[in-house]
Amino acid sequence: MVNMTASATVSRLLDFDSYPVPSGIVVEGMPGYRICSRCIMDTTDPEITFDEHGVCNHCAAYDWKVRVLLGTPDEQSRRLDAVVSQIKSSGVGRDYDCVIGVSGGVDSTYVAYLVKQLGLRPLAVHMDNGWNSELAVSNIQKTLDVLGIDLYTEVLDWDEFRDLQLAFLKASTPDSEAPTDHAIEAVLTRTARIHGLKYIIGGSNIRTEATLPRAWSQGLRDWKYIRSVHQRFGSVPLDSFPHLTLIDIIRNTISNRVDFFNILNSTDYNKKNVMSILEKDLGWIYYGGKHYESVYTRFFQAFILPAKFKFDKRKGHLSTLICSNEITKSEALQILKDDAAPRQMLEDDLVFAVKKLGLTLAQFDQIMHLPPKTIRDYPAYENSMSHEALRQIYRIPRHLKSIIRNHSMPS
Repeated sequence: MVNMTASATVSRLLDFDSYPVPSGIVVEGMPGYRICSRCIMDTTDPEITFDEHGVCNHCAAYDWKVRVLLGTPDEQSRRLDAVVSQIKSSGVGRDYDCVIGVSGGVDSTYVAYLVKQLGLRPLAVHMDNGWNSELAVSNIQKTLDVLGIDLYTEVLDWDEFRDLQLAFLKASTPDSEAPTDHAIEAVLTRTARIHGLKYIIGGSNIRTEATLPRAWSQGLRDWKYIRSVHQRFGSVPLDSFPHLTLIDIIRNTISNRVDFFNILNSTDYNKKNVMSILEKDLGWIYYGGKHYESVYTRFFQAFILPAKFKFDKRKGHLSTLICSNEITKSEALQILKDDAAPRQMLEDDLVFAVKKLGLTLAQFDQIMHLPPKTIRDYPAYENSMSHEALRQIYRIPRHLKSIIRNHSMPS
C-alpha cells in the first residue's frame, strides 16, 4: 500500500499526456502524421518512409525477408533437415548437442518443444536478471519438466545489473533493454563454448518479429555503447557482467566455433497455433503481451517507452502479424485502443520497479522528465559508418549469409 501523497504522485506519473512529444516524432493529431496503408506503423518512427502507394519501408523489408531469407516451404524444410543433421553429428559423444535460451515466453518455449520433437538433446539456459515474473518461472519449470530438458540458470549480480539499468534510465535513451539482451547472448555463447557445443538455437523469427524500428531500440550488441553509458552514469564496477566485445563478435561471426540458428525461420510458424499447442501439451500460460514475462520489460514497454518517447512497440509487433496474415489491420487498430497494460498493473509495476531500483518516486519523476536522447549522444560502434559492414555481418545469422550474398535489402 502507498500513502495518499505517494498515490497522487503515481497517478501524475502515469499521465501519458503530461509528457511532451520528442522532437522528430509525429503522433496522431499532429500536422504531418501518417500511418501505413498496409500495416499500423506510423510517424512515431522518425525514420519511416512511404512509397507511392502509402506502404511503409517496414512492409517492404518484411516482404524482402520472407522472400529472400525464409524462402519457400520446401527450402525451409531442406534447411531445417540439413541443420538438424549437422547438430546431431556435432553432438556425438556429448551430453548435449545444442543450447537453447528459455524465458517462459511463447517463442523460446516453442523452441524447446520443437527441438525435442526433432530428436535434439538441448541444454536450456536461462539468464535471471532479477525481474522474472512468477508466471515466467512457472512456465519454464513446467516446460522443461514435461520435455525432460536440463536447465542451467545464470543469475546476474544484482548490484551490478541494477546500477547498469539505472545508468541507462539516466542516459535517457529508449534502449534500456540493451543490457539484458546483450547479456543473454553472452551467456548463451559462453555456455555453448564451456560444453563444447557449436549450435545455439534461438527463437527470433521473421513472421512475428520482423518490424522493429531502429530508432526504437539500438545498441543491443554494442558493448562500447553499453560500457560508455555505464561509465558516465554508473558507479558499481561491472566485474562479472556477461558481455561480448567487438573482437568476440567478429571472431564468433567469422569462425565456426559458435553458430546461432533461429529455428522458427525454418518452420511454418503461426503464433496463435503455437500458443494453443503449448497450452495443451505443456500447461503453458500466456502472460498478456510481447515479452511481458519480465516485469521490467512489461513496465518499460507499457509505460516508459510510450509515455516518454511515444514509442508503442505493439505497433511493430502487430504490424508484423498483419504482414504475416495472422491478424487484420482493423483488428490491430482495435487492440491499440486498449492500454498496453491495465491501469492497476501499471500502478503496481511502477511502485515495485521504483522500489526495486532503489529510487524514490521523485527521483523517478526526474528521470522521466529528462530530455530524450539516442545512441548518437554516446560513444558507440554503431555511430561510426565505418562499422556499417560489421553491423550487417553480426545482424544476419551465419546460416543465411550465403543466401543473401548477391541480394540487397531494401532500405
